[in-house]
Parts: sequence; C-alpha cells; structure tokens
Amino acid sequence: MTAQPPATSYESRLRRVIRHIADHPDGDLSLDALCEVAGMSRFHFARVFHAMTGETAAQAVRRLRLHRAAFDLTRGTDPVDRIAAQSGYDNADSFVRAFKALYGMTPTAFRQAGRSTADAMTFTTVPTGDTDMTDTYPTELRVCPALRLAALEHRGPYHEIGRSFSDLATLFATRGLFPQARALVGIYHDSPEDTPQAELRSTAGMDVAEGFEMPDDLTRVDVPGGEHLVLTMRGPYTGLPAAWGYLYGTALPASGRLPADRPPYEYYLNNPMDTAPEDLLTEIRVPLT
Repeated sequence: MTAQPPATSYESRLRRVIRHIADHPDGDLSLDALCEVAGMSRFHFARVFHAMTGETAAQAVRRLRLHRAAFDLTRGTDPVDRIAAQSGYDNADSFVRAFKALYGMTPTAFRQAGRSTADAMTFTTVPTGDTDMTDTYPTELRVCPALRLAALEHRGPYHEIGRSFSDLATLFATRGLFPQARALVGIYHDSPEDTPQAELRSTAGMDVAEGFEMPDDLTRVDVPGGEHLVLTMRGPYTGLPAAWGYLYGTALPASGRLPADRPPYEYYLNNPMDTAPEDLLTEIRVPLT
C-alpha cells in the first residue's frame, strides 16, 4: 500500500483549492484568495498549480464555473444575468462572452437547445410519432471488458459529481499517476426518479491497469465485464439526461434484453480539460443478463 500523503503536502493543498472552487463558484476566486486557501505564497502557487494539474488556476476557475452554469441553464428557469452572478460573473456580458467561447453558443441559445432535447427525450417519456434518434444516439450490443477503478465515492445530485472527478484528477496529477490511467468512469447507483437528490449515490473512478498500486485514500472498485447495451453520445455533459432517457425509454426495450442487477455507468472517451464541449464523447453502458 502507498502511504497517504501528509496533510501539508502539495497534493492536499491543491485538492483543497479545487474543492473550494467547486463549492464557491460565486465567491472570491482571485489568485490571492486561492493562494490563501492553499496556504502558499502567490510567488509560487501559480507555477505549482499549473505544473501539477496541467492547467492554470484561472483556467480551472473558468471551466468549473461555466460547467456549473451550463447545468443551471438547462435545469432551471433563472434568468441569464442571475446565473451569471451565481457563477461568479459580475458582468452579464462578460459571462456571455466566456460561455460562448467555451460552448460555441450564447447561454440563451444553449438553454433553448437543451430544452428542445429534453422536451423530445426525458428519463420518463418514450418518444412517439416519427422521432428517430438512432443517428443522434447510436447504440450497440457489445461485450465490454472488466474494469478496475481507483475511485472516490460521491453523494448528492448527479450533475455535481464533477467536483469528485476534479478531486480525483488532481490526485492523479499531483502523484504522477496519469500515465497509468485509461479513462474516467462514472457509476450511478440509484434512479433519480425515486431517490431524493441529496441521497443519490455515485462513484467517480479512473480506469486503471491490474498492476496499479492502489493508494490508501482511494477505493478499489471492480466492474464486471460481459455483454452491455452501449450508447455513445457526442456533446456537452448537459445532454446526458436526454441520452439516458432514450437508452432506457427506447433502445433497451427495443433490444429485447433485460438489464442485469448491477448499476449502469458512463465511460468517458475524452477529457473536458482538453476537449471542446461539442467534441466530448461519452458511452453509457448498461449491463445485460
């Protein structure tokens, strides 16, 4: 076993910063404020953060704030200027420019696109009429290999699991473990239709090789292999609820197969840290009997 690093380690400081950014998107996330959270001098913090995580502190703040804003736009009815303020932008125009630079469209257009998709496909509604989503959500029966994950458990709304993924990625970056990482994996243990949001259980994991030496502060999670129904979605993670709806409402019944008594999971084929939202590729895998 690898000993857990002391609380004063660089890793601990940077993970504390990432959690602070995720938990306080509308707070003071200036360089000086983050230096205080890290307990480091600003003369060194920016260099350490970039060298150990692969992005600047400003890039991390922007990414996490806009990720939160994207979910707020598609899940609620708050006006754009309020979401801008909740995302830490005092000026709505600055928010619109930053959002468009990352997502390729204005917040208003993004909200409308998300609602149009959600109207056509939700967790509980099967499409009717001539709706054909097979090109949008290609699915296939596939034998998937068993996975070994180094993981952190998450409890709460599924769309907030990004906080745990950021924490996990920071841990891998600071320990130099990314060369042993294959892909991020999210396991979702409960149905959001009958479980209170605060009680939803999920797992943020990193697919690693069998010989990976598991650190003490990560949990080993073994995902059985076997036949799965696999849906591939291209685009921002805000589109995943509609993809799940199509998978369970249309593709799974059409397959004539029954799901196994194991949780489904998402397998992320690329990384939002270096991939534009419209190019993100996610597989949703449902194990079958």
